[in-house]
Amino acid sequence: MTRPLRCALSLPLLALLTLAACGPAGDGALPPVEVTVATPLAQDVTDWDEYTGRIAATDTVEIRARVSGYVQAANFQDGALVKKGDLLFVIDPRPYQAVLDEAKAGVARADARLELARSNLERARTLAKSKLIPEDQLDTRVQELRSAEAELLAARAATQAATLDLDFCSVRAPIDGRVSRRYVTEGNLVTGGTKDATLLTTVVSVDPIHVYFTADEQAYLRYQRLAAEGIRPSSREVANPVRIQLADEQGFPHLGRMDFVDNRVDEATGTIQGRAIIDNPDGRLTPGLFARVQLRGEGPYPALLVPDAAIGTDQAQRVVFVVDEQSQVRAKPVTPGRTLGTLRVIRDGLAPTDHVIINGMAKVRPGMPVTAVEGRIEPPASP
Repeated sequence: MTRPLRCALSLPLLALLTLAACGPAGDGALPPVEVTVATPLAQDVTDWDEYTGRIAATDTVEIRARVSGYVQAANFQDGALVKKGDLLFVIDPRPYQAVLDEAKAGVARADARLELARSNLERARTLAKSKLIPEDQLDTRVQELRSAEAELLAARAATQAATLDLDFCSVRAPIDGRVSRRYVTEGNLVTGGTKDATLLTTVVSVDPIHVYFTADEQAYLRYQRLAAEGIRPSSREVANPVRIQLADEQGFPHLGRMDFVDNRVDEATGTIQGRAIIDNPDGRLTPGLFARVQLRGEGPYPALLVPDAAIGTDQAQRVVFVVDEQSQVRAKPVTPGRTLGTLRVIRDGLAPTDHVIINGMAKVRPGMPVTAVEGRIEPPASP
């Protein structure tokens, strides 16, 4: 009973296979794949080269004592903004006031001696004309006058030195900027006037501010070549624009300009240092912060752009897929440039009239017929 049943079940399947074999050969063909195509976006492009940098103050001053003594007062709030000339510290001025008073008294004594020496010399000259005193006594009076004049000059110099020391008791801000904390508080003894003078605080300038960054040898040589060809001026000669972005920012909202390129390439790192200056009216750019820096490279120049996702790889080549007049896929080798948002500049290999596949490229291969639907490449967002 088992064998006849197996044969009975196989007859319907055999009939279906026979009908399928006798059907038309083209009934199972698939329709062409549908893809979205667009012509490359043509627009002027400016290349911005990106680097990492650190923000630094244009001026940094260590406030040190210039005279020794006890700190009498600290007249600022830690971390406050100060103006040039603002009083920061007061060192006890009383000892220096006493020295100045003594120096002024010395000037008065020297001035009195000078007047006496002048009078003695006039009398000696009168007597010498009458031959009442010898010539050597007249010479003595002349020397006494010169000595008195020298003593007066020395006394005046001592007075100037004492005045300076007294002025140095009032420690003032030498620049506009932000002051640090008090490193020395009231009542402490400080040492001044030497290389080991006591550090009282520091002041850093706020506006404008610098950002330092380094570029490698290849970038430096490219800038040199562009300058020689007249395409882009050197940042040593022209204040090329830069854009700055802090760690928590989107885009590059801070605009500045180059103001320094070092005179040599560092042999240890193979890099050269550059510096830009940025206006900082709100003080947000703080010395020491990390920053992304964009320096204008080549441009503006006319360019063709396609979506970065539309660029594929064929062995060592970069290619884009285009649809020709026969609605067939063709691979075109291209030379890509830099990205602008989701788009990429095509430096070579693409024509403005090419219909580039921008959607569906994963389903096609060269030589395949496709159904092309017209699309559009949207311009990149402004940074």
